[in-house]
Amino acid sequence: MTRPRPTGSRRGGHTRDGAAPAPLGDRDIAALQALLDAVPKPLEPLDVSALDGFLCGVVVQPTAIAPARWLRFVTDADGRALPAGFDARPLHALVARREAELRRAIGRREWFDPWVFELDDDVAGAAPGAALSDPAYAWVAGFAAALETFPGLLAADEDALTGPLALLYRHLDADDLEDADALLAEIETLEPPVDLAAAVEELVRATLLLADVAAALDAR
Repeated sequence: MTRPRPTGSRRGGHTRDGAAPAPLGDRDIAALQALLDAVPKPLEPLDVSALDGFLCGVVVQPTAIAPARWLRFVTDADGRALPAGFDARPLHALVARREAELRRAIGRREWFDPWVFELDDDVAGAAPGAALSDPAYAWVAGFAAALETFPGLLAADEDALTGPLALLYRHLDADDLEDADALLAEIETLEPPVDLAAAVEELVRATLLLADVAAALDAR
């Protein structure tokens, strides 16, 4: 896939109050992907797009989750431990910066740039299926993995979750959504986004809506 600039970028470096640090730039994203690629087998690290979705899924939980609990899922989808000799500090430092950036934006209900990338033509046309044809698939799969691993948000009312989750999970294969009749029905009512920029807008909107759901859940 083509990296590193996210589609629909609105980067400005700082929020209006000037207090926010500059977001991770293209070189940071490329460096982070290289560090993820260096995680030794048989571990299966997330790529940067899935990582970004995963972090958003962590951030929107009703109760904050300590990094010690979620970091191991960054370097392995099953949460297996890194080998003793592997220095994960540079990787963890970049991940922590991105998590803080997302937490700040989502906490303020502000725009953020999801790390969703245009697919190369040979990848997009390789075969049918969301995983190969939808640039948002990896990001949403990461978000879904976070909710599966840390399901606190899913304790909210189904009616409150269905709309925003449909905006996200429309990018997954329907066969992956088990026991989700209401969600699938909602997805069926949605018009497809007109382009990738519109799809990215929906990812942000859905994430912020889920943050509202989490806040209401935490206030109970």
